[in-house]
Amino acid sequence: MKVNKLILAAVMVAAPGLAQAYECGGMKTEKITQSCAPGTSFDAETNSCVAVISS
Repeated sequence: MKVNKLILAAVMVAAPGLAQAYECGGMKTEKITQSCAPGTSFDAETNSCVAVISS
């Protein structure tokens, strides 16, 4: 009986930490989008918005 309670307590303690590690650990496949101001475009090399130059 004591072993069952010990296992249950260990699972209850570990569950929140494992859930947070899953959320923050990069296991998600969602892509984050960034919107830029009008007249600018996202530049992946600099990881920022840059002015669009049109001639």
